[in-house]
Amino acid sequence: MANLTIVIEGDTLKRARMRALEEGTSVNAVVRDYLVDYAGMKAQKEKAINDLLRLSQRTKARRGNRRWTREDLYER
Repeated sequence: MANLTIVIEGDTLKRARMRALEEGTSVNAVVRDYLVDYAGMKAQKEKAINDLLRLSQRTKARRGNRRWTREDLYER
């Protein structure tokens, strides 16, 4: 595990410590969990965008320059 140093206003840190204590956790754990979520969400978002772009390219290749019709869009 790596260490990280951040600068936070004293009052903000004090309030964060009080809230973490009320929730039975620590500021360190809150920040660590946030960063895990943040890093994971970014990776998931990038993957979803890439998947959509690939799907779009495959669809264009199959349909050529033809435009979507209402029936195509609502076909089940």
